[in-house]
Amino acid sequence: MSSEAALFSALDPVRGLGLPDGQALGTLSRRAAPPRGRKVRLPGRGRVFVRERPGPAGAPTVVLLHGWLASAGLNWLSAFEPLGRHFRVLAPDLPGHGRGNRSLRGRFDLAACADEVAAMLRALDAGPAIIAGYSMGGPIAQLLWQRHREEVAGLVLCATSPTPVPQGRVQSAMDGIMKGVAGASRLVDWATLPTRRVAAALAPVGARAERVPGWARREFGRHHWPTVLDAGRALAHHDASPWIGDIDVPTAVVLTEKDAAIPANDQRAMAARIPGARIHALDSGHLACVQPEFGATMLEACRGVSARAEQVALPA
Repeated sequence: MSSEAALFSALDPVRGLGLPDGQALGTLSRRAAPPRGRKVRLPGRGRVFVRERPGPAGAPTVVLLHGWLASAGLNWLSAFEPLGRHFRVLAPDLPGHGRGNRSLRGRFDLAACADEVAAMLRALDAGPAIIAGYSMGGPIAQLLWQRHREEVAGLVLCATSPTPVPQGRVQSAMDGIMKGVAGASRLVDWATLPTRRVAAALAPVGARAERVPGWARREFGRHHWPTVLDAGRALAHHDASPWIGDIDVPTAVVLTEKDAAIPANDQRAMAARIPGARIHALDSGHLACVQPEFGATMLEACRGVSARAEQVALPA
């Protein structure tokens, strides 16, 4: 079996966790466009690519952390415009994803991602901020609170949990799969692979990957795939359950009721453990972010967290 065939075979068990149905993304793209981005230099860390909406003068900051296999532009397409009417919005491409930092050289570490986001907030003088994390972005948001509490005014955790990969047998299986995927990916010349073929391999069964808009395929084409696929291994080892109940900032949980990747019961259990966490439910699956109603739900969740954060910040 060729190295490319081995890679696509290894990807099969995680099919559907990446690219949404191209038709849904195409419909959304006709209504919205991601804001332009810029590269921000971080001392000792290289550069991070950030999409930004300035928002009203003096508005609080919301940081949007995207999910695995996505980019900021892909993940938050429906949320930029509604959030930008009320907040300063910063949405970085995480390492290896899209135009994200390449300094990891193939290795992906969730804690290092949290440190990078904290460095970005300091470089832009934007903290403390409301940190919103979707799927993989959820663990990074959790770690940002744990490691850089002073930069976090509140949390919005979307389609995520303290353990994105259940511990035990499933974790061991996922860990093995992703080690195989990451190993196979290092033998592939990604420059010669058509982006369309990668998109088709990661699309949900029955989805029309060929309908993915050209700009979205280009986003996929910018991924540093060895790093992106190694992120799957990192996710298999994340477990915030020992300390998730210690979170002491206003928190909202955007719960995806029909989620096959992160069960809704796991999301509810997380919300129950975080003091004062409020649930905003969506009747959708793990890729709810491409649905038009997602933006309105995100705005509701972020405004609620912001209002509570302002109350906490008021002097006694």
